[in-house]
Amino acid sequence: MGSRNNPSGNRMRSPVSIFIVIGLCCFFYILGAWQRSGFGKGDSIALEITKQTDCNIISNLNFETHHNNVDIVEPSQAKEEVFKPCDDKYTDYTPCQEQDRAMKFPRENMIYRERHCPEEDEKLHCLIPAPKGYKTPFPWPKGRDYVHYANVPYKSLTVEKAVQNWVQFQGDVFKFPGGGTMFPQGADAYIDELASVIPIADGSVRTALDTGCGVASWGAYLLKRNVLSMSFAPRDNHEAQVQFALERGVPAIIGVLGSIQLPYPARAFDMAQCSRCLIPWTANDGVYLMEVDRVLRPGGYWILSGPPINWKTYYKTWKRTKEDLQAEQRTIEELAEQLCWQKVYEKGDLAIFRKKINAKSCRMNSANVCESKDADDVWYKKMETCVTPYPEVTSANEVAGGELKKFPARLFAIPPRIADGLVEGVTVESYEEDNKLWKKHVNSYKRINKLLGTARYRNIMDMNAGLGGFAAALESPKSWVMNVVPTIAKNTLGVIYERGLIGIYHDWREGFSTYPRTYDFIHASGVFSLYRDICKLEDILLEMDRILRPEGAVMFRDEVDILIKVKKIAKGMRWDLKMIDHEDGPLVPEKILVAVKQYWVGGGSNSTSAD
Repeated sequence: MGSRNNPSGNRMRSPVSIFIVIGLCCFFYILGAWQRSGFGKGDSIALEITKQTDCNIISNLNFETHHNNVDIVEPSQAKEEVFKPCDDKYTDYTPCQEQDRAMKFPRENMIYRERHCPEEDEKLHCLIPAPKGYKTPFPWPKGRDYVHYANVPYKSLTVEKAVQNWVQFQGDVFKFPGGGTMFPQGADAYIDELASVIPIADGSVRTALDTGCGVASWGAYLLKRNVLSMSFAPRDNHEAQVQFALERGVPAIIGVLGSIQLPYPARAFDMAQCSRCLIPWTANDGVYLMEVDRVLRPGGYWILSGPPINWKTYYKTWKRTKEDLQAEQRTIEELAEQLCWQKVYEKGDLAIFRKKINAKSCRMNSANVCESKDADDVWYKKMETCVTPYPEVTSANEVAGGELKKFPARLFAIPPRIADGLVEGVTVESYEEDNKLWKKHVNSYKRINKLLGTARYRNIMDMNAGLGGFAAALESPKSWVMNVVPTIAKNTLGVIYERGLIGIYHDWREGFSTYPRTYDFIHASGVFSLYRDICKLEDILLEMDRILRPEGAVMFRDEVDILIKVKKIAKGMRWDLKMIDHEDGPLVPEKILVAVKQYWVGGGSNSTSAD
């Protein structure tokens, strides 16, 4: 009946229905094309992520230390390679500073103590075991003064350096009273004397270099004054000195002033010291002092305590003649003048020199100035007997290379290298956007792992630091960050130091200059995309496992297809893993992979091996 009374109804509805159907078809066609256009990386990858992604990470991964086996987070879908433990003799394995390999190189200029990495067929493809009885280090600040004997079971320094108050053995722990060869009464009193000359208290001095650091007590006690030190010492007969430093929670690397330039940019440090470091400053026409000058900021300070300072008192103790020691000090002072340094203090065992802020008042020999145009290009580069030139200035009061704000203001101030346009592709605007982005990322990390930013993670590494945004957003007296700038990435390490942070150049195709189990938390953003066509991903992952402490955590940030490969390899490394979405949602192709290294030790005890 209705159709007879209104015969035009069907005719009116048909075009509308057709239009709706056509519209829906177009919508779903576009949606399907969009899903395959790149965001989803194809159906198979999207399906994999759907299976693996879970934002409620905390309920599945346990970031607390407990020293027991951890339940496997996810059931294995396919048989992956399982990496077996290395022999217990490799507990303290340092790939590029191994003693047996070192002895094959010349002793001249400490070449044998430099980095000598294994060839591809010599690399270990196994997991470095922790020693039996290994315990999580004491939290900071207690960790500054105490270390578990089981973690670093070497007593030689307690005997050799007993009268110098380096370290004492008490029960099942080592105690570090804060002494040193030139400050047996404690680092605090020594630093107080330095602070009477150097403006340590007001934030003018933020970054410091300790050459031949011992157990790094100078750096350990500078931390409470908001000064961040980079300490280094060789792996030599002073067994485990750098390992002790890192176990205490103090920044340090295995290193030496030999024939190769230090892995730091020019104008990196506000202050550098040699406290009886035994570096022959007058040898090789002063090349070692010239290298310190390269990394010392204009207006920075160099501290020398120990031979030949105060030679009149100690010449018999040092078993050297007065004439020899006097000549050595005279030569050091002549070299300092050539470098445009001025001696500002000498009293007792201590001498302090200050580098002038620019070259306007210097009498430098132009024939002795380095010809290299890039004083930051130092990876495996030979030291040269030449003086690194100051950046140009327009007035006598201008600081060469740019004046830095006092810390903490300099952390987010515009670094001079960026203000002057010296970092290709980085502008003031992009730098500020990078800071905003990393504040957002770090806030997200803290929601994922609520222990990040607490004393649980003291020693932190950023494997691909960029402009230092991660470390700046995380800045806290509870932790410090080793900012690594890969040698194949854009050179931004100078910017990182201008922010009052510390770091190092490194190539992740090689072993890092540290002992096993020295970092609590590792951040790896874009590392595996950077190296995907250059080396095996498993080599980098095994090195990460070597330097990560048992029950330490890793936060990966990378493209989804890369992280799937990383996760597949890492499943065989006794790590618990979970993939989660980007902060901005599941449609962003960049993902986050979180890992926790299981607790296990050598000798089969507490081992999680399936063997």
